[in-house]
Amino acid sequence: MKLGRVTGRVVSTKKVESFEGVKLLLVQPVDENLVPFGDPLVAFDTIRSGPGDLVCYETSKEAGRVLETMMNPCDAAIVGIVDNIFLENKR
Repeated sequence: MKLGRVTGRVVSTKKVESFEGVKLLLVQPVDENLVPFGDPLVAFDTIRSGPGDLVCYETSKEAGRVLETMMNPCDAAIVGIVDNIFLENKR
């Protein structure tokens, strides 16, 4: 799993049938210190997260498993909302 911050919504009026009724969100990847890195990505949201939420997301074929239709072209999916992060002291 990876960490990201939801920065916005993506609206698509036409999409493949397996994506009907699934919310699309824009996610900015962040590191363990919540510093943004890399390019934002579009992820499917099945857990009702929203803009500003810190989330866990999964990519690759594992992401497609969150949708009811197993055969789908999903590349990224939000799988959890992060409540807290605890880091051990770094030396």
